[in-house]
Amino acid sequence: MAVKSNVRAKRLTATGATSLGRSRLAAINVVTSGGAGRVTITNGNGGATLLDLDTASGTVEYFLFPESGILSDNDPYISTLTNVTSVTLLVQ
Repeated sequence: MAVKSNVRAKRLTATGATSLGRSRLAAINVVTSGGAGRVTITNGNGGATLLDLDTASGTVEYFLFPESGILSDNDPYISTLTNVTSVTLLVQ
């Protein structure tokens, strides 16, 4: 299998800018606590929703996005983190 591009990882514990710039979301790891978790990622602050993900309570969930992943033309922005301890984004 040929390498398509370098993969970068960014761990976040709060909402806000990811400082990753234009990128493709290849995978996400979500650690929840308390109740069911929710993560919303938008295409920049106030942009279109790229991912709105619900997870089970008190779990570690890993999601791998096929092919080229989810493109964010602007810096991916974490607009919602509900009952989430941390989220790690893997991007290309």
